[in-house]
Amino acid sequence: MADKAEQRAGKTIHVGGEWLEAVSGATREIIAPADALPFAMVAEGDEKDTDIAVAAARAAFDGGEGAWPRTPVAERAALLRRVADLLVRDREQLGLLESRDAGKTVEEGRVDIDCVADAFRYFADLVAAEAPGRVVDAGTPDVHSVVVYEPVGVCALITPWNYPLLQASWKIAPALAVGNTFVVKPSEITPLTTIALVGLLVEAGLPSGVANLVTGPGHTVGARLAEHPDVDLVSFTGGLVSGTKVAQAAAVTVKKVALELGGKNPNVVFADACATEEGFDTAVDQALNAAFIHSGQVCSAGARLIVEETVRERFVAELARRAARIRLGRGTEDGVECGPLVSEQQRAKTESYVAGALAEGAVLRSGGKRPEASATRPATGYFYEPTVLDQCHREMTVVREEVFGPVLTVETFRTEDEAVALANDTEYGLAGAVWTTDAGRARRVAGRLRHGTVWINDFHPYLPQAEWGGFGKSGVGRELGPAGLAEYREAKHVYQNLAPGPVRWFAG
Repeated sequence: MADKAEQRAGKTIHVGGEWLEAVSGATREIIAPADALPFAMVAEGDEKDTDIAVAAARAAFDGGEGAWPRTPVAERAALLRRVADLLVRDREQLGLLESRDAGKTVEEGRVDIDCVADAFRYFADLVAAEAPGRVVDAGTPDVHSVVVYEPVGVCALITPWNYPLLQASWKIAPALAVGNTFVVKPSEITPLTTIALVGLLVEAGLPSGVANLVTGPGHTVGARLAEHPDVDLVSFTGGLVSGTKVAQAAAVTVKKVALELGGKNPNVVFADACATEEGFDTAVDQALNAAFIHSGQVCSAGARLIVEETVRERFVAELARRAARIRLGRGTEDGVECGPLVSEQQRAKTESYVAGALAEGAVLRSGGKRPEASATRPATGYFYEPTVLDQCHREMTVVREEVFGPVLTVETFRTEDEAVALANDTEYGLAGAVWTTDAGRARRVAGRLRHGTVWINDFHPYLPQAEWGGFGKSGVGRELGPAGLAEYREAKHVYQNLAPGPVRWFAG
């Protein structure tokens, strides 16, 4: 991990194997959302720091025989496995850091670290097991034709504040596995575990210049990475507005772009899923999980409950009762189930959406306000109660726009066709779920949902082996799985004529 004394001195920019201050000398305090108090200091980089980092990544990629792209696959895979081992070693420390930085519970932080280690191991195994190329039949024994896959080059990796380390791993692990160099820009709000990860890459033996890190804001560092002529690919996870700007900036140099943006994800519950007490309890429990994990600050959050009319009242009543019992507090405290929002800005945004929904006719069933302070819930923290809004409809702003807070809206349907229509009535298409005991209905509805991930009788699990992407304005490109590896490669066709001769296209 980066030396703590260096972090205190503001040396959190990592370029060419060295920990540096910002060129300008600027720094930023990192605020703990549980009490709004500063607890760390990082360098505040800008365009100058970004240019230096890109130059280091470019030199490391374009180097000679010993450069990272030409390192044998087995050695690259072995390094990724060493990183996974280091993550396991530092699990408790990293989980706590993620909790303090992002506001989530320590248990959620620990789970994140486990998933990060799994991602590094998965991509190590995947790249190590690959065939060296794909032979293309040219129709003659005198020609050897093969498609090989090579690293893209210098990758700009821009990550969000809600899952800092997990989202970074989804980009860093495949980028390194196939031989790229990179510059990573974590969110300026939650950069600490990404700084720690770069430290682990160095400890694992990654050559200087392969992994570079610039801490700083999106409008300077992120914008410069997106437009930089020496960056070959930009991978961005975040909001729709920022993602659009990244795509526009990247278009000038026609670089590869991968965007994972927002979601407004439906959780469709049919009455038959609630026919038994066990089924009912499970569906309610998973609706809470879908909406309120990490205070709803999840791109795949099931923020839209779409429930069959015949069970709506019972379902919503129990959902609201249990939502009101969720234990809010500092994520590092025992017994806490849900932490604060990441910032005062995010809480104010959530409050605005709830106020607008009530003005438009939604019915408040639980939450809808800041909680009272307690021993585990400082008054200065950015807490907001899990909120259930009933009798919502598709014209409401809170139904159509991504809140990214602990707010669940409730819509109802009578028929299967109506359920599908409601679920698909969104400009996003990231994820969704369907709850039913009817296997035929499950397949039909899942097949008709226009969302990148569809869960049946579950919500939120993801597999490193699968793909993660979306339809509509949820973005372009894929993460995880073989397609995630492919994002960081270019295909090259090598055509070898084993018996060259004259072409004789022209007389003479």
